[in-house]
Amino acid sequence: MTHRLPPEPRRTVDLDPDEALRLLSSVPLGRIVFPTDFPQWALPAVRPVSHILDDGDIIVCARNGAVLTAPMEQADSQGVAVAYQADEIDHNTGLRWSVVATGHCHLVTDPEQVARYRAALRSQSDHGPDHVVRIRPDLVTGIRRAVSD
Repeated sequence: MTHRLPPEPRRTVDLDPDEALRLLSSVPLGRIVFPTDFPQWALPAVRPVSHILDDGDIIVCARNGAVLTAPMEQADSQGVAVAYQADEIDHNTGLRWSVVATGHCHLVTDPEQVARYRAALRSQSDHGPDHVVRIRPDLVTGIRRAVSD
């Protein structure tokens, strides 16, 4: 019979925005939460996407015709309000972190930027990203579950 020691006490620590963005940049995937255009409701949808960070902005890829790109193609100059979340969880130790960035996003249209971002993004599709989206975070929050001192 194997005896397991009780886990060390854990605590939740709030992350400052710089640390939260550093952690976000350490993983290649996250989830974007965005409005959809259903006939009578503006319900949120969630999609997993690849991302990179560029000078504090979150750059993600989207496939042509994706539910994600439709609201942006109709957006005003402010863009579309979205949330972006990424995390890392160690299931063996229970240690983890989670980061949420909220802000507005736009389609990237400058051909040089699009080419540079497409080359840098790891696409989840064999076809590569048709659209590149820039999220400019207005608020970045995060938590880390850590071993108590």
